[in-house]
Amino acid sequence: MDPVRNPYAPGAGQRPPELAGRGRELDAFDVVLERVARGRPERSLVLTGLRGVGKTVLLNTLRSAAIGRLWGTGKIEARPDQSLRRPVSGALHMAIRELAPHHRDPDRVDEVLGVLKAFALRANDGNSKLRDRWAPGIDVPAARGRADSGDIEIDLVELFTDAASLATDVGTGIALFIDEMQDLSATDVSALCAACHELSQLGAPLIVVGAGLPHLPAVLSAAKSYSERLFRYARIDRLDRDAADLALGVPAEREGVEYDQEALDLLYEKSGGYPYFVQAYGKATWDHAPQTPITADDVRVAAPEAEGELAVGFFGSRFERATPAEREYMRAMAALSDDPGNDMDAAVPTSEIAISLGRKPASLSPARDALIRKGLIYSGERGTVAFTVPHFGRYLRTQPV
Repeated sequence: MDPVRNPYAPGAGQRPPELAGRGRELDAFDVVLERVARGRPERSLVLTGLRGVGKTVLLNTLRSAAIGRLWGTGKIEARPDQSLRRPVSGALHMAIRELAPHHRDPDRVDEVLGVLKAFALRANDGNSKLRDRWAPGIDVPAARGRADSGDIEIDLVELFTDAASLATDVGTGIALFIDEMQDLSATDVSALCAACHELSQLGAPLIVVGAGLPHLPAVLSAAKSYSERLFRYARIDRLDRDAADLALGVPAEREGVEYDQEALDLLYEKSGGYPYFVQAYGKATWDHAPQTPITADDVRVAAPEAEGELAVGFFGSRFERATPAEREYMRAMAALSDDPGNDMDAAVPTSEIAISLGRKPASLSPARDALIRKGLIYSGERGTVAFTVPHFGRYLRTQPV
């Protein structure tokens, strides 16, 4: 097979050639866009799921849908060490610039930009070094007395309200997309929930679309108890068999290539239906197959290469970020999940991890908390932990201690 024509794309956030199995989410978002544009009440959206299920790809696709409706959009990726104020300023600046050409009153646009600049400049508070001060690229004077109190919750509510009013003027909306949302600080999460709550009460056309790991709903609930009713939650899971076959088969058909049924059976078994793995195994199989149709033997020959690349780029890079103590903790998790009758990615009780390591649970808390902060594990229920990466337990069990 010609490697130049290989259609598969195993990359971080890279859209696959066939976005299979996500039609329901795309259709639901189209309804949200239309309802908000018509002044109907609608909740913001939160996508959750493990690494490699395509949350970022879906987030980008939803943003494209909003842009197609002439909405103003902006996107940020949350980081544990960064305040929300600066990235939100940049994202909303982009959204307002997208709306500005459709607005009849340039002075009104400048007025909202002045509020945005005032909000942005507060990011410099407490920064004593002039060289490190941030100057937002907004060519209007900063407003005074609006979104500049220094309290992120008050300021974000005022900023979102003013930005939404601009979208109302042009008959569309604003959508703010936040990836890795679980990495926001507790203060920023609380402020974001408060702003979304205010917007929902006003019926203002600004929505937040967040994506994060499975414990993101718990993070939001801990910040504001009403967050359970504030957002519409959509769990993004692995593809079912039909969708996985489409993800492989449709791009191949465009190149005049087919799979036999046994090859598709084996590819689903190897990938588990996880979109990133589907692309990785599909790419390796294509490169090793001598001709069409692609057979199960081609998959068997190619599988070691796909698994080797996953071991280095997908699993190994994450494992290397962990300290020795954290690796010990994860190995104990992997050993406890090695049960033929159990799901490989099932949650493991922290008490059992402590017993297996011969330690007191409290002494393992620093390692567990650090792994959660690094996004390697999550705690979906109290007293349990699970890997954020599919098949990570299987990978660890194959590695020498």
